Amino acid sequence: MERYVAILLSAADEQNLIADSTKPHIWARHIVDSAQLLTHAGDDDGRDWIDLGSGAGLPGIVIACLVDRPLMMVESRRKRIDFLNDVIADLNLGNARVFGGRVETVPATKAAVISARAYAPLPKLFSSALHLSDKKTVWVLPKGRNAQNELEAARPAWQGVFHVEPSVTDADSALIVARNLAPAGKKKGRP
Repeated sequence: MERYVAILLSAADEQNLIADSTKPHIWARHIVDSAQLLTHAGDDDGRDWIDLGSGAGLPGIVIACLVDRPLMMVESRRKRIDFLNDVIADLNLGNARVFGGRVETVPATKAAVISARAYAPLPKLFSSALHLSDKKTVWVLPKGRNAQNELEAARPAWQGVFHVEPSVTDADSALIVARNLAPAGKKKGRP
């Protein structure tokens, strides 16, 4: 993990990977903040963990370093795709790969876990990635201070089992954990 932090800090300015204000607190603000998703992800069932809008590799690279489960990071920006592929090669992360393109263009699959940190509001996130999930998929979504409000705004259009968990790194932030996600009015027991 220390090697990843060194790579991240080295490339941060060139690619605007993380905010300057977070660099002194990189371990808590980015590494532990990403790692906490594991406590909500459930057991590894062999299916992919898919991280949307991976950018700097947060949480994707952190998760791939900590657990040996298949992980696909989805990123549409060429410089970030190259950065992620370079990090995967440098750290020899055989369990991680990058899909270069928009979330909507990822071939349909059934992920075990879907994560997205600083990606999009819930309605857009859910609609763009629903084809990657089934009723067993766990959505683990760091949403910051407005998690509860964002969840309430999504409820008219989306149904499922939702709960808000406090962040371990910021008392004002939270994670949204969702299961059995479906558009409102659709049968929740989808495959």
